[in-house]
This record gives sequence, C-alpha cells and structure tokens, in this order.
Amino acid sequence: MTTTRTRTRVTSGIPTTTTTATTTATPTRSPAVRPLLREVHGRLIRGLRTRQGRTLAEVAARAGVSLAYLSEVERGLKEPSSEVLEAVCVALGSSVTDLVGAAHRELLDLEQRSAAEPHVLDLTQRREQDTHRAFPVAPAPPASVSLRAA
Repeated sequence: MTTTRTRTRVTSGIPTTTTTATTTATPTRSPAVRPLLREVHGRLIRGLRTRQGRTLAEVAARAGVSLAYLSEVERGLKEPSSEVLEAVCVALGSSVTDLVGAAHRELLDLEQRSAAEPHVLDLTQRREQDTHRAFPVAPAPPASVSLRAA
C-alpha cells in the first residue's frame, strides 16, 4: 500500500509543492490460509535463483524485467503474466512447465499435510439452522385466548 503526501511551502513568496510517496508493508496472510499461486511461484523462483547463487539484478536483466518487479514477483506481491514467468524461467535455465509442476507438487503436499492434521471444530460460529433451534419461536396463542385487556 502506498500513501502519497503533498506539502506546499512558501519560500520568498514562491509556493513550492513537494510530493512524497511512502510505501508501507503489505499485510501478511495467516499461515492457516492456503497460499496464493503467485506466492508459490515466487517462492520457487527465489529458491531456484538463490540455489544458483545468482542476483536479482542478473536474472532481471536476463529476463528483461525490472529488478523491483522481479523482487515483487519473488515475494508473491505481483501476479506475473505467463510471458514474464516464461522469461524468468528461461533466464534461470528452467521452463514454465517445471515451475508449474513444482508448484503443483508443493500445493498437493500442503493439501495432504492439511488433511492429515486434526481439524478443530469452531463452536463460536453458528450455522443459520442452529440459531433457529437455539431460539425457538414461541407457539401462537390459541384462537380462544384474547390478548386484549378486559
């Protein structure tokens, strides 16, 4: 998230406007939430690049993307196009097929580990049908009973 601030100062009778952009940290997602595909792709790309001992600048230049953009892709902040993924994979001596296969294996492994873990039943949330049972509607009074004061 980026916040932009504009400040106007008057120096010697001449107004000067200064604009400052401040980038704040992106909120992190809960580890219990399944990772986004872009996060998995980024983690795999970064892992391959670091195992090869290559720098962001080197791979970005070879792939034809900016260093900042490749950094955001590796951190899972950007959703790169298939063309960018292909260029980065080729720059790393790999292919999109290998990347997609590795992402598939990682997500499948995560899903299997998640299924093996015991699930905790959340009793703080009620389903709509349960609320009707918890608060039954009082039966209507018999027709012979008058509700008016006598």
